[in-house]
Amino acid sequence: MTQRHEARLALLKLVDKPGGKVGVEQLDTIDMPSTFRLSARRPRPSVAREWQQVFYNNTRSHSRPTHPAAPLTPKLIERRIKRMTNSAILTAGLRVRRGGREVVRDVGFEVPRGVITGLLGPSGCGKTTLMRAIVGVQIVEGGTVTVLGQDAGSPQLRRKIGYATQNPAIYADLTITEALRYFAAVLRAPMSDVDRVIAEVGLTDHAGKLVGSLSGGQHNRANLAVALLGKPELLVLDEPTVGLDPVLRDELWALFRRLADAGATLLVSSHVMDEAARCDRILLMREGVLLADETPGELRARTGATDLEQAFLRLVRAVL
Repeated sequence: MTQRHEARLALLKLVDKPGGKVGVEQLDTIDMPSTFRLSARRPRPSVAREWQQVFYNNTRSHSRPTHPAAPLTPKLIERRIKRMTNSAILTAGLRVRRGGREVVRDVGFEVPRGVITGLLGPSGCGKTTLMRAIVGVQIVEGGTVTVLGQDAGSPQLRRKIGYATQNPAIYADLTITEALRYFAAVLRAPMSDVDRVIAEVGLTDHAGKLVGSLSGGQHNRANLAVALLGKPELLVLDEPTVGLDPVLRDELWALFRRLADAGATLLVSSHVMDEAARCDRILLMREGVLLADETPGELRARTGATDLEQAFLRLVRAVL
């Protein structure tokens, strides 16, 4: 038996313990082989600890503005509290610098609860960095980010946010079911969620396949299934439809609409402008700057364009 299979059996033995749940402290005792590392330069000391660090425990994620704050009157405090509690996401003056370059430049917007908000723009415009700041894993230079009434990255948000990155973090040597049962244990989600989320992303017929044998589109859907575990209040999905055929894309957008109708808030990034029409609100970015924060209808009316791609191009040309 190889080292990778020994580790895999150890994981499943813990997940299958009576009661169906595993404490994170138990998962931290598992030594993972080199095949489970993020990269050759950064070994993974333990899967659960890495999961916690990447998604939740970045206490440095938000610097505060250096400019003096406005005087806080009782009315202003009440107004701010109301906005924070009624909004899923609220950012103000957000700035992020990476590699010596400012990639998010003084961005501020509000995402209402229970809607699908599309974050759109060309590749490299800052969408992923902005999402990382919202989830709480990105060090920022200035500004504030409030998520579900809490500072982004707060421990209270750990089980309220589902985050699907562009680079799936599901282990190739596990089947889809095994991987999801493991992540359900880490997140303390009901084990009954595993079959539910597999069905929601259309992978029921492939549930017993090794993740490493999946196609690119199937891999992305398995990654999305992890984000759906536990029915989070906020889903942050970084280009979840990339590599999918039109039928699967349509099915996923139908799923997103059902989730929003059930009360969840979704922030979905894409560089495909025709997906903007499926969103309740859209945020358009270019070179780290937010060009628009409005509904598709409002954007069409403001630019005089019937096509959203043409509306985006008119906005870009207006600021050049």
